[in-house]
Amino acid sequence: MSHVKTRQPLLGAGQQKFRVAILLLDNFTLNAFSGFVDALRLAADEGGRSRQIECGWEISGHGTVHASCGLTVTPQGPPPHPREVDYIAVSAGNDYTDRRQPAWLDAYLNDAVDKGVTLIGLCTGTFNIARAGLMQGRTACVHWNVREEFRDQFPGIETVSDRIFLDDGDRITCAGSTGASDLALYLVSRHCGAERAQQSLRHMILNRQRDASSPQPQFVADMTRVKDAYVRHAIGLMEQTLNAPISADDLAQKVGLSQRQLSRRFMECVGQPPSRVYRVMRLRYGAWRLLHTTDRIGHVAADLGFADSSHFSREFSVLFKVSPKKYRSNSSQPSERSLEG
Repeated sequence: MSHVKTRQPLLGAGQQKFRVAILLLDNFTLNAFSGFVDALRLAADEGGRSRQIECGWEISGHGTVHASCGLTVTPQGPPPHPREVDYIAVSAGNDYTDRRQPAWLDAYLNDAVDKGVTLIGLCTGTFNIARAGLMQGRTACVHWNVREEFRDQFPGIETVSDRIFLDDGDRITCAGSTGASDLALYLVSRHCGAERAQQSLRHMILNRQRDASSPQPQFVADMTRVKDAYVRHAIGLMEQTLNAPISADDLAQKVGLSQRQLSRRFMECVGQPPSRVYRVMRLRYGAWRLLHTTDRIGHVAADLGFADSSHFSREFSVLFKVSPKKYRSNSSQPSERSLEG
């Protein structure tokens, strides 16, 4: 657990228990940013009035930035002096494949670490912290959708995608999306107490605060043993299209191979054709839907690309050794975890 250092009080900060500077980078994801700051805002005051009483935040950056959805945002001002805040959260998004970043960001983050400030990576903000050389010897929690890219860019940094965020002392990394709200509530609970976090939950009409170890819904096993880059790319595309399955021909075209070439690589690498791996992933996703939604079995089957509920039920029963209906009624049913499932 990270310590809280003594910071210089800011004008109007009053008796704030902690303060966060949120660095907005261009192409940031709105969900992670808004979820994080709104969880703080709703805990900071009574009645959702948004006054920064119990905790404080400031939206920082250099110039106008754009969210990945197209929204234009003008930060309140440049990044504050590190001694004025307890946490610096880097909020990024769709520019994670760009391996360059502004010199000011590297300098600012390194200065903050030198002054003992805890850094937070929101969504792909962890890429920027790592790019500044500040994740060496640490474990990074990243979204399953960007895990392979992170490993490719930073092969010496251990990654996890089996949880929504990870507190590694003076580095906190978050997979993003709705997990950013849970991370903010975690900070509120730590500094302001559980009741403040519950107040925020009530305003957001959420039933509970998730723990850091809450799993990211994902439906393929860890691919560290999958060395073929084409196969890794194809499996990543499969996971991104579970709700709208793509054809074998489209999958092969997207990775730059023929169907025969891709099938041969799958057989050599994982011992199964792409169609089998894809089907198992879709069935795992179906199992998750059965346990976490009230969707009708026929609806789930259609979403996953099965001809009808009977086809889905037959395939499901072969993999899980129980019918979808019985699986739903038994929430303790273990889920498949291997590619060979």
